[in-house]
Amino acid sequence: MTFDAPVTLPAQVARPLLTSMPCWCGASKVEPSRRLSYASATSEAVRGCGGGAGSLPLVPPAGVLVGVDQSAGMLEVFAADATQRGAVATTVEGTWPQVADAAPITDVVVCLHVLYNVADLVPFVRALSDHARARVVVELPTRHPLAWLTPYWQRLHGLDRPLGPTGDDALAVLADIGIDAHHERWSRAVSLHAEPLSAQTAFIRERLALGADRDGDIADLVAQIGIPERREVITAWWDV
Repeated sequence: MTFDAPVTLPAQVARPLLTSMPCWCGASKVEPSRRLSYASATSEAVRGCGGGAGSLPLVPPAGVLVGVDQSAGMLEVFAADATQRGAVATTVEGTWPQVADAAPITDVVVCLHVLYNVADLVPFVRALSDHARARVVVELPTRHPLAWLTPYWQRLHGLDRPLGPTGDDALAVLADIGIDAHHERWSRAVSLHAEPLSAQTAFIRERLALGADRDGDIADLVAQIGIPERREVITAWWDV
């Protein structure tokens, strides 16, 4: 099931050793969230599935995808793309874990870049575990994905932003409730870094609730502070 959805694999490949999983696909390194999902899947659920970026690459081996999201429009896109790839797609509209009873049990549950939006992490992750036969995979940045805007807030609004919570805080919560999670740290490109200055300025203006009259100030700060090129990410997983 994925929050960014799950899949049921044959029993003989449901729990292969992680060391047997390929880390490379052609010339491109497979992201940990995908590699670790391959290890256990034929059915997969995604929480906060969006358009399915975290689950569609798992087809195959995944043949059944279940997407959970608050947006009906994103679920339509997810279901259409999953069907086009030859997978059976089911969608559940609503907020996790409130809609957990409507979601089926799947081999793997994948939750990508959702945890920073979760008010109460404990019932959220427990419901993930309750809906997985084999494995849960979660992914989140080590810091909030907009934490890099802190110096912009300071310079343009005179405000300090909180330093947490962090990805390490999430790992600590998992440990506190008895989840023996493994994790890897890696980095991914920040797409905004490669965008033109006009797009970077518009992005920051919107996030900081500023008017277009401040574009010059924002552009000057982009030249001074910059936009991060990469973001450190944690992929955590546990077998159930």
